[in-house]
Amino acid sequence: MPDISPGAVAAVAAEAASKARERWQGELDVWEKEPGHPVSDVDLLVDDFLRAELYRLDPGAGYLSEETIDDGARLGKSRVWVVDPIDGTRDFIRERTGWCVSVALIDGGQPVIGVLEAPARGERWLAAAGQGATRNGKPIAVSGRTQLTGARVPAHHVPKADADLICVDQPNSIALRIAMVAAGEADILATLRWGHEWDVGAAALIASEAGATVTDALGAPLIFNTHAAEAFGVLVTTPGIHAAAVERLRARAEALVVR
Repeated sequence: MPDISPGAVAAVAAEAASKARERWQGELDVWEKEPGHPVSDVDLLVDDFLRAELYRLDPGAGYLSEETIDDGARLGKSRVWVVDPIDGTRDFIRERTGWCVSVALIDGGQPVIGVLEAPARGERWLAAAGQGATRNGKPIAVSGRTQLTGARVPAHHVPKADADLICVDQPNSIALRIAMVAAGEADILATLRWGHEWDVGAAALIASEAGATVTDALGAPLIFNTHAAEAFGVLVTTPGIHAAAVERLRARAEALVVR
């Protein structure tokens, strides 16, 4: 495996994010890949740039991205770049700040480097396996919350069954919402739907390196570079409330997981 530094990956992500920021709040070509899933020409521009530059860093790694057709070649490789060129496209096209460029390097099914570049927010989130996580170069850590009641969740509203949780700011990017847990600005992030690996690859490492417990919606470990490139939900919490969160969500998750 090439000796790839987290800084080198961050530099590529930063340049990609700079290209996106140049077009943010400007003229965009926007269409829907499928109903409710917008994409812009900038998503594709950033994807092309990342694919080329990450190949330079590690020519032997596979590539999995929201905006590149998956040809399955990555399945025969132990190392894979998992990329969302613009996570939070809705916020990007609405000229809001809740978007980022997400880049993860997966090795043996687990992220070993994760970067989120959020230039509209002035944020760079970075983690490497076993080396902790930072925001703008400063170490971050999860909160010490041990009670589920009163836990902060990045959401505009919550179901009645979760009325004891406290809603805080919700950027459109799920990666940034996970990062909020990593930085102690939220205590729990949960989704109960099938989601793609590129949405959470980098953020999952950032959160776990910051001390969070990161699983799928049923409490099982996340595995990356799978055939479907999907997992059922993601649950990111402070360690002290994870078991309670899994128990609360179990019935809802089990009812929804069957396709």
